[in-house]
Amino acid sequence: MASLFIEYPAVRQRGVASAVAHYIAGVLDREAMVEIVDTLSRSTEFKPGDRVKTLRGSARGVVVRNATDGRIIWRLDSGGELMAFPEDLLPE
Repeated sequence: MASLFIEYPAVRQRGVASAVAHYIAGVLDREAMVEIVDTLSRSTEFKPGDRVKTLRGSARGVVVRNATDGRIIWRLDSGGELMAFPEDLLPE
């Protein structure tokens, strides 16, 4: 299964592998697994104003700007600003 997603960043590969493993174990239903894999396979291009969340969904916020090195500066709903690689965020 990992060879099918070799072009994905490592953090997204782990997310896909986890979703598939949970489905195989019977913990996750098929529709939820497909939705997770679909979400993780989407493009990681964000622009200012886009709503984003972390891969685990523990933090949410809005993109403020794109840094020159390709990272994303985003403001948490709780107020602070963070910097992350685009592959570490999902659209909300």
